[in-house]
Amino acid sequence: MPSRQRRAGRAARLAARRGRAEDPLRAWIDRRIPCFEALDAEALELIEHNADTVLEEIGVDFREFPRAHKLLKEAGADVEGERARFPRGLCRSLVQATAPPEYRQHARNPKRSTIIGGARAVLAPAYGSPFVHDLDKGRRYAGIEDFRNFVKLACMSPGLHHSGGTVCEPVDIPVNKRHFDMVYSHIRYSDKPFMGSVTHPQRAEDTVAMAKIVFGEDFAANNTVLTSLINANSPLCFDATMLGAATVYAENNQATIISPFLLAGAMSPVTAAGALTQILAEALAGMAYIQLVRPGAPVVFGSFASAVSMQSGAPTFGGPEPSLVLYGAGQLARRLGVPFRSGGGLCASKIPDAQAAYESANTLQTAALAGVNFMLHAAGWLEGGLAMGYEKFILDADQANMIAVLLQGVDMSDNGQAMNALREVGPGSHFLGAAHTQANFKTAFYSSGVADNNSFEQWKQNGSLDAAQRANTIWKRMLREYEAPPLDPAIDEALLAFIQRRKSEFEDRDY
Repeated sequence: MPSRQRRAGRAARLAARRGRAEDPLRAWIDRRIPCFEALDAEALELIEHNADTVLEEIGVDFREFPRAHKLLKEAGADVEGERARFPRGLCRSLVQATAPPEYRQHARNPKRSTIIGGARAVLAPAYGSPFVHDLDKGRRYAGIEDFRNFVKLACMSPGLHHSGGTVCEPVDIPVNKRHFDMVYSHIRYSDKPFMGSVTHPQRAEDTVAMAKIVFGEDFAANNTVLTSLINANSPLCFDATMLGAATVYAENNQATIISPFLLAGAMSPVTAAGALTQILAEALAGMAYIQLVRPGAPVVFGSFASAVSMQSGAPTFGGPEPSLVLYGAGQLARRLGVPFRSGGGLCASKIPDAQAAYESANTLQTAALAGVNFMLHAAGWLEGGLAMGYEKFILDADQANMIAVLLQGVDMSDNGQAMNALREVGPGSHFLGAAHTQANFKTAFYSSGVADNNSFEQWKQNGSLDAAQRANTIWKRMLREYEAPPLDPAIDEALLAFIQRRKSEFEDRDY
């Protein structure tokens, strides 16, 4: 039997043991349980009122970007210098008038095209780390080979539906040229949807041009093939870099995640209600601007909210207060009627240890229960986002599979009700040999590919490995077994020619 068939058979058997969440072509998770709501209607209305007060009285800076000043002024904002103040309700009306409640992001493999919004969750890897970490080499600067490895791992991970964006910074390539290699890696080594470059407007233009090579100019012009992250420079600022990239994507009908980036106590008030007020004000201002650039361009209400230690000033993750903020932000996004983004497997731990597990589980489950539609940082995050961990990626991807099972809810079919099993077994016996158990045992419970549930003696005989050591073996095996999804050779040739031409047009720079 060819090796590919053997691997496919092994993967299918493992998928069967892990249940429905392991479908390798699952493009999103269908939510079948309610979202958790931490705030009542009165509290939400008060936060919305306060956010409008911030927009009206304090305003938001749109720095060094005259086009934004012009469009906002024409729409009715009071613009003085770089600061825009908005009449009460203006931003909300602009967003609700034209922003779509959900959108389809096309992948080069149509079976992997996803829908962001509604009762769905789309999970993507962590984003933006300059370092990588594994048990063999420890912490080090990331390179393009690491970037490619994480794209391959994400492609092979059924619980991740999106290839992500800057999964790590390949510092072995000049800053002003590395976006070509990153975008190409997403296209070449994965067939899942991906994110575009946002570190300069021209780099966004290059991303759009590469997407047009892959999807065709007409298709890319009329469909969303990119979703890209636009961070607010909190508090209450958007800088020219983010505005420029956002404008390019909006003009080309590509999706943007308008995401306030708050560390409460440093970049927002320390209280949950204060942080939510600022998040809503910043997100509304950014999404309103996108709708002025191109009405109907897809936007996502983004939120990244954590806290800082009041003793050291260092970021902290996995605490209860950011969870409350996340729950509230999800409610505000649903009331506004747009998709919602947040993280993710966030932690401050430097290695994949118990701290990493607890903090990441807290944020992953909070995000899932909060109704997040696009979950960035779902796998790999270490050290407050400074490092992308190989073992951590595998451990998080396992959790992502479990989240899919959780969100599918309780099976209330005839089989799920299990009345036949109850009648068969009756009082005082057991269900191990029941016909219902035998029919369902392969898929009844999620079976982790990382956890060890053997006896102590079996665990010791197998090497006494902890979870990180087991994950180390898994990611190496996955990369050995990786096979690139097919890519039309003509498209590949055109991409490489475009990259070569564009790189030759300017000198290397480290900014």
